[in-house]
Amino acid sequence: MPELKRLHAGLAPAVLAFELANRAYFAASVSDRGDDFFDRFTDRYNALLAEQEAGICAFHVLVAEDGSVLGRFNLVDIEDGTAELGYRVAQHVAGRGVATATVREVCRLAAARHGLSTLRAATALENAASQRVLTKAGFVPIGPADPAHLGGKPGTWYQRDLIRPEARPRIATG
Repeated sequence: MPELKRLHAGLAPAVLAFELANRAYFAASVSDRGDDFFDRFTDRYNALLAEQEAGICAFHVLVAEDGSVLGRFNLVDIEDGTAELGYRVAQHVAGRGVATATVREVCRLAAARHGLSTLRAATALENAASQRVLTKAGFVPIGPADPAHLGGKPGTWYQRDLIRPEARPRIATG
């Protein structure tokens, strides 16, 4: 069974393999990371780990039983109880509910582990699959996204308000 793991140094080779294997697939719906991303992968990966250590971001990967990465699920710009969610899943698991189930789990972790109350995510208008994932995971559209944020593509911001465990209403019993 796949496991959602916090990003760590030992996952770097599997993350790079995931990005390389799915590069063309990702480029069809989001802007390509470019050759520089792959040429400087180690430096960029270490910078992500530093951001995570500083509490600015929280990066997660969905890891298959064989150790391969099935998806990346990131909380970025964590501040004042909010963060931006970004995610991508491998082509061979797309359309199987993997993204939706994992986004739901990341929402739970965002509230329970990181104390967040709101998540936002932007998706291109042409990325219907991502829009379905967000909607199924409880996000609602809240307005247009700046095309510069989506690699020049027009898009929409989605938002989900989270209920932190300590904020859940108490149910009276007996």
